[in-house]
Amino acid sequence: MRLVLFGPPGSGKGTQAARLVARHGIAHLSTGDMLRAAVAAESPVGLRAKAIMDRGDLVPDEVVIGVIADRIEEPDARKGFVLDGFPRTVGQAEALAKLLHDKGLALDAVIDFEVDEAVLLGRVEKRAKEMGDAARADDNAETLQRRLAAFREQSAPVADHYRRQGILSTIDGMQEIDAVTAEIDRIVEKASAHA
Repeated sequence: MRLVLFGPPGSGKGTQAARLVARHGIAHLSTGDMLRAAVAAESPVGLRAKAIMDRGDLVPDEVVIGVIADRIEEPDARKGFVLDGFPRTVGQAEALAKLLHDKGLALDAVIDFEVDEAVLLGRVEKRAKEMGDAARADDNAETLQRRLAAFREQSAPVADHYRRQGILSTIDGMQEIDAVTAEIDRIVEKASAHA
């Protein structure tokens, strides 16, 4: 089972990815976590990423794809994986498809979390107030608004890309967590039946 969870920041992808990992024994591939692990392991791709990140630059797609290529070869990813936060652009989606094709693999489903951005902003503001000084520096409405705008600009075409391929399923990410999980389970069961 190879899945992509797709949606704006704060839409619940990380929560649902953790549930998929626990239920299906697949690997959770978060590009940020993978980049940090590759850097810590001092792998060739990790050393290249470290040099780029140390300059304060964004890690280019080919380096991220290299990290993903290495990661899906690890034993815990043999049963499958769930990608969270990648791909973010059509170019990344195409590079991912080529990588998987070269390995004789393909995505089973892309699950798009539709959310109400105003509600997401309210959640972040509430969480920041509750956490006070312990809140993350980027856990504020202004930062989330910038991230949401970037998501809309870069990532909306990705949903269309996967929709044309017939592997995109859209769910209401504003439901209760268990209801979102139940919808994902139905999508996964359907994808597994067609695999």
